[in-house]
Amino acid sequence: MNKKDLVIGAIGILLLGTSIAGLTGWHSSKQRVSELEAQLKVMERQEKRTAVLRSVSQQMEELAVQQKTISDVQREEALQQTRVANEMRQRSEIEQANAIAAERSAVASEKKALEASAQAEYQRQIAEHQRIQAEMSKRVADTLSYITLGRSLGSLSAIQNQAGSTDIATLLSYAAYVFTHRYGGDIYYPTIYKSLSTMSGSTKTLSIHQGALTDMAYMPNNDKELITISNYGGIVQTHINGQKMTHTVLFQNSKYDFRALHIDKNSNNIYAASRTGHLFVKTPQQQTIIDLVGMTPLLGLTEMEPGKTVLLIGSSKIALLDIATNTIKQSKSLPFKVTYYSRYDYLPILFDDKGKMHVVKDMDGFKTSSIPTPGTVTAFASSKNTGLSAFGMSDGTIYLKDKQGNIRKLVGHRSRISKMKINGNRLYSSSYDGQVNLWITNSEKAEPMNLFTTNSWIMNFIFTPAKDRIVTGDMNGNLSTPLISVPKMVDLVKLKLKRDMTPEEWNYFVGGKVPYESFLHPQRKEDSQ
Repeated sequence: MNKKDLVIGAIGILLLGTSIAGLTGWHSSKQRVSELEAQLKVMERQEKRTAVLRSVSQQMEELAVQQKTISDVQREEALQQTRVANEMRQRSEIEQANAIAAERSAVASEKKALEASAQAEYQRQIAEHQRIQAEMSKRVADTLSYITLGRSLGSLSAIQNQAGSTDIATLLSYAAYVFTHRYGGDIYYPTIYKSLSTMSGSTKTLSIHQGALTDMAYMPNNDKELITISNYGGIVQTHINGQKMTHTVLFQNSKYDFRALHIDKNSNNIYAASRTGHLFVKTPQQQTIIDLVGMTPLLGLTEMEPGKTVLLIGSSKIALLDIATNTIKQSKSLPFKVTYYSRYDYLPILFDDKGKMHVVKDMDGFKTSSIPTPGTVTAFASSKNTGLSAFGMSDGTIYLKDKQGNIRKLVGHRSRISKMKINGNRLYSSSYDGQVNLWITNSEKAEPMNLFTTNSWIMNFIFTPAKDRIVTGDMNGNLSTPLISVPKMVDLVKLKLKRDMTPEEWNYFVGGKVPYESFLHPQRKEDSQ
């Protein structure tokens, strides 16, 4: 190949390369233009979006400006409210400080006032204490003086009554009560109680038996019908209505010596034990005498099982009586001699001649112990509630035993103790010396207070259901119903007052230093004038 051909070939190649390069460039430009157009469209869309966003942003900005304006207004209002609140708080703090200062001042003033009041109260209390002491001293003196006067008037009443001056004796008796009661004295003091008992005329005595009235009991559920028995074989039913008494003889046979009485609450059967070894039985239908073989002397009888059985007590034998059939169920000989019987904690108790006492739990069960007192027991009483036991002796002495086992001696009767009864802290006793006495067992020194006195041996006594009277039976067969309620005695004495004391009588009996007063009821006073 020549050089020309080489040159032409080179030129051809160059041209071809240039054409190819140009074509490639054109194609690239066209593609670039397409890309630019595409980008332009994208940018146009973005520009539109941007315009929209700018419009929205402008609107948001306007809203933000409006919100800022509103916020500025609200902030200004809040600042204004804060300033107002601060001013109010400052005023409140000032007022609070003023209030605290005022309170402190008030507290200080109140403290001073309280101190002054306390001092005044202290002075008043001192003065009141001194006044009370003075009044107490005067009252003590007056009390002792008037209580002494009351006792003296009671004695004068008895003297005037014995002299036959009933009117003035009644006035003196009532005056004795008035002054004693008014000043807190003991209205059961012997001279006062005795004068009221005498001047009230409250004791009724009826002779209803031959021989000694030995035992008595009220009919069940009937506080006016009283059954009594005697050692001369008498059984009497007495109707008692206050001081009015009438009687009916149920049985009389002097061969019998009745000593103990029992009335069954369910059947109303009446049982009377005779020392001859016989048992009187009265039912609503009939009355019979049962001969108890081997039971002589028959000392008495007492309830064993309520409503079922009665224990018959002989000196050396006991027997169990069936109430339903009135027959002996069981009997038992005793290894000792019974001298007296009573009841202890709702059970029979037997006292023997060997210084022992036996609580009968059943026919085969005895609880035996030594009698804690010297001498012969003739009366016994006990109280499960208080734990007290009282032993009455043949010489008139009473021994009182408490639940701790302590024993003290009560002296007041002069003869054999015949009956005793404990009611709370009160011990009642009767004796052959003709007296019924009351003892207050919880006092430091128990002294006897005489409730009733008669000239005959008192064999037995009971209380009326109302507890305002005692009913006594004596050796002569007399039934007495002395009133033991002081208020009721006073009511009776008041009814008997016919006039007031004259000034001369008042000065003589009561004394000129005691202010005169009328004891007569206004209506009675008008009638007396």
